Amino acid sequence: MLKIGEFSSFSQNSIGTLRHYDEVGLLKPAHVDSESGYRYYSVGQLPRLHRILALRDLGFPLERIADALDEGVTADALRGMLLLRRVEQEGQIQEAVERLNRLEGLLHLIE
Repeated sequence: MLKIGEFSSFSQNSIGTLRHYDEVGLLKPAHVDSESGYRYYSVGQLPRLHRILALRDLGFPLERIADALDEGVTADALRGMLLLRRVEQEGQIQEAVERLNRLEGLLHLIE
């Protein structure tokens, strides 16, 4: 068992992030000392943390990540999630391009 600080260093994630993941039920410590309240994690929890971080990096909200991990997402379900995320990202890119075009138009008018 690793104390939260050790697990933080080992996983290269902040203690604050680990505490937040605990609070939202995404990554509960393997053990919490009843007297001190210290959180302890096991090395076996690293794969779950890595999945959380990978999905977070792709822009998934924590709630969707929790649902996906708790339901034991299949490869097909993960593919569907990724396709949906791609569509969402493409929509955001299109909105940003349109906003950029409006800015360019306004700048051109000012000149």
